[in-house]
Amino acid sequence: MTTNDFSSARHTPRPDLESSPAATVSAGPGPGPLPAELGPGPEPSPADLGPGPGPSPTDLLRRLRARGAGDPVTHVERVPARAGVPAPWPSWAPPELRAAFAQRGVVAPWQHQAEAANLAYEGEHVVVATGTASGKSLAYQLPALATLLADPRATVLYLAPTKALAADQLRAVAALELEGVRPACYDGDTPRAEREWIRRHSRFVLTNPDMLHHGILPGHAQWSGFLRRLAYVVIDECHTYRGVFGSHVAHVLRRLRRQCARFGATPVFVLASATSGDPATAAGRLTGLPVTAVTEDASPRGGVTFALWEPPLLPPDSGSSTPVPPQATGDHDDLQQVRRSALRETADLLADTVAEGVRTLAFVRSRKGAEVVAANARRALDDAVPGLGDRVAAYRGGYLREERRELERALLHGDLLGLASTNALELGVDLVGLDAVLICGYPGTRASLWQQAGRAGRSGQEALAVLVARDDPLDTYLVHHPEAIFGAPVEATVLDPANPYVLAPQLACAAVEAPLTPADLALFGDGAKEAVDELVAAGALRQRPTGWYWRHRERPEVDLRGEGGAPVCVVESSTGRLLGTVDGGSSHFLLHPGAVYLHQGVSYVVDDLDLADGCALVHAEEPDWSTHARDVTDVSVVSVRSYVDAGPVGMFLGEVDVTSQVVSYQRRRIATGEVIDTRPLDLPTRELRTVAVWFTLSPQSLAAAGVQSADVPGALHAAEHAAIGLLPLMATCDRWDIGGLSTAVHPDTEAPTVFVYDGHPGGAGFAERAYRTASAWLRATRDAIAECGCEIGCPSCVQSPKCGNGNNPLSKPDAIRVLDVVLANLPE
Repeated sequence: MTTNDFSSARHTPRPDLESSPAATVSAGPGPGPLPAELGPGPEPSPADLGPGPGPSPTDLLRRLRARGAGDPVTHVERVPARAGVPAPWPSWAPPELRAAFAQRGVVAPWQHQAEAANLAYEGEHVVVATGTASGKSLAYQLPALATLLADPRATVLYLAPTKALAADQLRAVAALELEGVRPACYDGDTPRAEREWIRRHSRFVLTNPDMLHHGILPGHAQWSGFLRRLAYVVIDECHTYRGVFGSHVAHVLRRLRRQCARFGATPVFVLASATSGDPATAAGRLTGLPVTAVTEDASPRGGVTFALWEPPLLPPDSGSSTPVPPQATGDHDDLQQVRRSALRETADLLADTVAEGVRTLAFVRSRKGAEVVAANARRALDDAVPGLGDRVAAYRGGYLREERRELERALLHGDLLGLASTNALELGVDLVGLDAVLICGYPGTRASLWQQAGRAGRSGQEALAVLVARDDPLDTYLVHHPEAIFGAPVEATVLDPANPYVLAPQLACAAVEAPLTPADLALFGDGAKEAVDELVAAGALRQRPTGWYWRHRERPEVDLRGEGGAPVCVVESSTGRLLGTVDGGSSHFLLHPGAVYLHQGVSYVVDDLDLADGCALVHAEEPDWSTHARDVTDVSVVSVRSYVDAGPVGMFLGEVDVTSQVVSYQRRRIATGEVIDTRPLDLPTRELRTVAVWFTLSPQSLAAAGVQSADVPGALHAAEHAAIGLLPLMATCDRWDIGGLSTAVHPDTEAPTVFVYDGHPGGAGFAERAYRTASAWLRATRDAIAECGCEIGCPSCVQSPKCGNGNNPLSKPDAIRVLDVVLANLPE
């Protein structure tokens, strides 16, 4: 029997300080600072700051903890306040720029800002990697704007991973009112009538890697004036460029450097990153240039109270006690609910903090989850005070531009007190006045956790951050092992520009822009010559004495984010109104016929999904059931890169082919979770070649450990689920980046086998990390299963929220025996 956890991967083709038994309080800086910003944004007015100071973080947490039976807090960490270390303005900073910053409340830079700005102004590529709200924007704005004021022909290109961040930076630069700078956003939301003006006249263009890839570089002739005078390239939140996405962006930047060189420009790269491991190496790999890191954070910081929160256990018959909207998924509703859903718990906490007058941002891992949290919080608030629910909203990707901008404005001006958001607001958007942050489920990396927690802090005042654990092996492990959060450094960013599934299509894009030359191959790094040879053999490139030329009329289709193609539009069938978009990789799961789709609290049912035209037709409906897509997956071994022969155990790293198909969906009662029926779907198969780590065991070793042959499938399946859940401890990923499959006898290995693979074409570096840390990874997996208090397995240990087999079969005791066999034989 074969079991899989493929749907957890992204497939292509985010206190009470008194001692008590439940809470330990520790002092210390934690792994990353949470400072108050002193940057170019305006000082908030009293109206901007909302309804008043509200309770202190200590009092607020005490009230939240007291609202139910038992204490859900497992640990409280105190991140102390810190004074800032200012530095004088650089001598090269023009008086009018200093005056403009002073008018925005910046009287002097902090030491790290001045250090990074000086390095950049002297022509050195630099990355400033400091905590959230440490004013990293001033570190690149200062040299860039000083150069624009000194040289009326110079230009600056700013790249952000999200439109929201670019729009926020545009507001900040425009607010300085510097003559001749003319900042402008150039992205997919920019009206075509404005694009020509921006190309000709803007000297500070803010965009994203997608627009650079799809729009600016293919049209480099139209941008020749801008690129010829390019002085600085700013790459904001560069730690987000990881995995396949980061590898693609690395080559987009090399293509940019190539075009600038053709026009005679050699811009300085200035990068900003959250606190991360080895930022200089990661930034160098991203840009292909030597980069100096500035990591000592000299900004002031308000104190933060950081609580780890585990939702309470539910009695066995409580499934119908609290209705959930039809869109609620993702915690553990495949089987009985062992713990209260993290979505419900976060929604209640959001309602409670808003009722206290505390401006709160709740981060939720999925778009659907953000909608559910906002809807439940609004409902609870309206039940208490009619109309108060209007002060809460959802924010996520897929909204139209006007909706996103209005939500950002409403939060900044205090019209909204609570916002449930995906990680679209994790990055450096300047959200002045937030008092609390709720994090619904571990976001996948410590870097993201601290980035999200750092959104809290009202002008340097005390703030509260709460991590609400999902019923998931990793979340459960972390709330009971706080040292894994507060005692460990943040992860290094993982990307691999040599990934052939990234390198070859990027070289094809470069060849369209200008014929490739032998000198260009060094720019694109290891594997470039081999990739060019393969493109020639495939008929995509033709070699001439002057270089390699693209042979086709159309450009190659290259998806930077690995989301499975173009977004699918969601259209209301009765009116033709565009509601939003869903990325192509998720459309099979979220927009299949019969699926329920939620948009700002209104639910719709999908009538038709046209993948060829990229459109899903929906109608408004409030059903009393939820939908859950099911898929089937198969894995075949292509090649083995490395392996460890450990007697009865083998550990392997290599390439695999993964095929997957969404074949059906379940409808379940909202109130009880009862399965109404299972309906078939006819959707195309999707194929993925990627990198996997897998281990095999001999049947004899399993029998000797007490695993009966009939229990082997359940033992391997449970071990696979838990291993996927714990891999983010070792690699810069979350379980949505990876998938898995287990089988009692795999045709390629001829043995009981567990696969864990990267959910991106060509791999993303996660399987390699798992292979290198196999002993530590599987040890943590074994401990998480063994320490869980359940008897037969639950979402906190071996159940998966998106299992393609409905979490059947699973055997928790035998999973421990399987991992004991592996750990007893595998070298440390």
